[in-house]
Amino acid sequence: MRTTLSPAFTGSKMRHMMPFMTEISQNIITYLKENVKGNEDVDINDLIRRYTNDVIASAGFGIVVNSVKDKDNEFFKLGEGIFKFTGLQRIAFFIATVWPNLYKKLGIPLFPESTTNFFRNLVSTTIDYREKNNVERPDMIQLLMEATKGNLKHKSNENEKDNVGFATVDEGLKPQSVNRKWTFDELTGQVFIFFAAGFESSGSTLVMAIHELSINPHIQEKLYQEVKEFKEKNNALSYDNIGDLKYLDCVLNETMRKWSAAMIMDRTCTKAYELPPPREGGKTFKLKPGDIVYNMVNSIHMDEKYWPEPEKFDPDRFSDENKHNIKPFTFMPFGMGPRNCIGSRFAILELKVLLFDLISNYKVVKSEKTLIPIVLEPSEVNIKPKGGSFVRLEKRV
Repeated sequence: MRTTLSPAFTGSKMRHMMPFMTEISQNIITYLKENVKGNEDVDINDLIRRYTNDVIASAGFGIVVNSVKDKDNEFFKLGEGIFKFTGLQRIAFFIATVWPNLYKKLGIPLFPESTTNFFRNLVSTTIDYREKNNVERPDMIQLLMEATKGNLKHKSNENEKDNVGFATVDEGLKPQSVNRKWTFDELTGQVFIFFAAGFESSGSTLVMAIHELSINPHIQEKLYQEVKEFKEKNNALSYDNIGDLKYLDCVLNETMRKWSAAMIMDRTCTKAYELPPPREGGKTFKLKPGDIVYNMVNSIHMDEKYWPEPEKFDPDRFSDENKHNIKPFTFMPFGMGPRNCIGSRFAILELKVLLFDLISNYKVVKSEKTLIPIVLEPSEVNIKPKGGSFVRLEKRV
């Protein structure tokens, strides 16, 4: 399934999805200009998740939503509800992660029936309409339709090392001929995963990036100068020139290092290996094939052995002069190996488009409600500032 889907997330496909992102980003800026005053606090957490929701709705499913205007639309309420786990859902999520076979036998629903029914209906009606009316749109449902028919192929000249950003990952599973019949639930499951990952992970990263810029004005000013110079040289932001924003890439990389949305990578051991003692006087540990290994990404990203002053927000770690010093497997916001995040290009584009427009139009200023230093919400499974993230937005002249 992974091999079949890989061509859906290559640079050539992302090029066609980027216009959806720019359109929705402009919706956010228009809303801010019409509704937000410079002396009022803005709930960044809410604003950003409305942006990521609308991007996924459009680029994923061909549904046009403007969540800053239609605040209670079904798509947004669904996304918010997915990650508000009840006590039973938390237990089910833990069992599903640690003992997947037991979870299947128990048959405990991880998500409400209304959620699964929504996605089943969405996928079936969209596919049925497009097939009957011969409609094509460069979004994720279209790509999945092509994948199930075996029409989604890697181009021989597809350059995986494109210019989207330093953190993009190569496809670990090489393209091959796959003749596989997908069930409707498998197809729906891919749509759901795409929605869940795009809504929450990207949203968390954007919130933390904006929060960091508000409490590090010198970094924000350096970013603004780059954006300003870029706009003087280019007519508009596009897939072909987005890689020219070097410092923007640094800011996002440092955000993903310090506040990695993917906190854990789980992998299955395929070869016996003896882990060395974790400290002097400690014991070795033998891994056997079939063992599940949980790799704590944040622990590596915050290890001063690899990242001096890890608590400091320093985008220059990822500058052209410094990034060659980054040791392999110490920066893994999208994972590593054959099971890395298939949507890294999509995520980075989504993050950069909104930050570019926001910094172009507004100076992000800390307020009395801005949390300094940032403390995370302890009861959440995702990265969120405790009590929310609030800043003030001052219009640039």
